Amino acid sequence: MRIVMMFDFPALSERIREIVPEADILTLSPTDPLDQLGRVDVVLATPGDSQTLSRLLDHQPDVGWIHILGTGVDDYPIDLLRGRLVSCSKGATAVPIAEWVLAMMLAHAKRLPSSWASVPPEQWFMADLDTLEGKTLGIIGFGQIGQAIARRALAFDMNVICHMRTHRSSGMSGVESVADLDEMIPYADHLVLALPSTAETVGLMDTARLSRLNRGSHLINISRAALIDHEALKERLDSGQITRASLDVVSPEPLPDGHWLYQHPNVQLSPHIAWNGPRSHERMSQAFLDNLRRRCAGDSLQGVVDTACSYVP
Repeated sequence: MRIVMMFDFPALSERIREIVPEADILTLSPTDPLDQLGRVDVVLATPGDSQTLSRLLDHQPDVGWIHILGTGVDDYPIDLLRGRLVSCSKGATAVPIAEWVLAMMLAHAKRLPSSWASVPPEQWFMADLDTLEGKTLGIIGFGQIGQAIARRALAFDMNVICHMRTHRSSGMSGVESVADLDEMIPYADHLVLALPSTAETVGLMDTARLSRLNRGSHLINISRAALIDHEALKERLDSGQITRASLDVVSPEPLPDGHWLYQHPNVQLSPHIAWNGPRSHERMSQAFLDNLRRRCAGDSLQGVVDTACSYVP
């Protein structure tokens, strides 16, 4: 079995050989020649490196399996993946992302960091702080990340509602599934986007839907920037209709110096780091290793991408 890795990760190579001792593992850089590569059985890629993968697949159209070390594949042109067996490390970073969402909600409720005192304040003991208890959290998308967020929100005695691509029961006690997205949005004090970017979801939060958010609401995006009309978001932030936007994803990435999202007082912006945690890389790698065992045993893979829409069912 020849496995091509589009990055240098010696520790992962060692773990692959524990499963497939005879594996021929090669690291491919964007400029490496392909003429002497020979037949490739498996490609292990990272999100966003479509040029290297495209070059490899043009040269090796019969690659049997592609695994992407990430939780989404929309960074790759769909035509590059269509009709191929593609999997990804779905859900591997659900825990740190869920923790980031709770941190953003708590920061919003407790007025952090503005409530920290660096000089003597006007008064002690009193502050205009809010709570998560009794607030309604709306989650659009209820995969592993959405579920991880919901479990933590329930522990804070929040009311949790969700909307899924195909309406069904949430399967989680205390979480109500709402069929109509436009009906759900006005109920949310905090609204989290936790769904993939597809042709159906690009522009999901447009002017009309942003207008349905109640005054004082908090919008959180840990999915993809393309889901939000950011100019419409700015209008709602400027008017005070949306009190806070917590964004871990923007477009383009990185944002250019001077972009309004850096300076807006009602934006909590982080540079696509919500997925980071002490075990994030380990869990993403483990998803591939588990699939490698399944592949060798002839079993079905986990996290398989529907390449018709760049979506993992």
